Amino acid sequence: MRRPVVLLLLLVACASSGLYVVPDLATYQRTVAADPSKELVDVSTFAPIDVRYATTNNFMKMQLYPVARVLLRKPAADALRDIQAELAKENLSVKVFDGYRPYRVTKAMWEPIKNPDFVADPAKGSRHNRGAAVDLTLIDLRTGQELVMPTPYDDFTAKARQDFMDLPAEAIANRAKLREVMTKHGFEPLPSEWWHFDFGGWQKFELMDIPLENVGQ
Repeated sequence: MRRPVVLLLLLVACASSGLYVVPDLATYQRTVAADPSKELVDVSTFAPIDVRYATTNNFMKMQLYPVARVLLRKPAADALRDIQAELAKENLSVKVFDGYRPYRVTKAMWEPIKNPDFVADPAKGSRHNRGAAVDLTLIDLRTGQELVMPTPYDDFTAKARQDFMDLPAEAIANRAKLREVMTKHGFEPLPSEWWHFDFGGWQKFELMDIPLENVGQ
């Protein structure tokens, strides 16, 4: 039996007995060899990024990522590239805050919040840990400015919900625009966060704890 097949059987066995997290770059590379759709793609090659977690400008008030990178599994990245092409016709673009998130960072985020509406419970893992979730907003290509949205990024209040309506009409329209284009291309909105979208079929991707600086280097 070929090694990639053996590896996949091993991953299934681990998943059935409890939470399995890909621990290192070599293991990730073997999963990609077995299934190229599991490759992590650098989003900055086709979209602007603003990685708050690589700075202290975030809800944790500390640097969580050593590098400013946004990575997504290949099908999710391809869909986001298509979204960019569609938005460009309206002089719009996405600006991406986050994608793949190492599992160790999810554990660190959980401690001060412990609210699964806004931070994933590490006992279950995050879509971000799978490289299949993206946090983003819309910008005007002519000015580079963010469009008005219901709240700033990572605002853990009821106003951030997809169904919160006591907002300026402009914010509601822009939120709807983002949700419409994302769902059209296979992403699913998180009800509690206007900026967070999961890519359909995220279940096929393993949780991972590979440092951002190691992937694709």
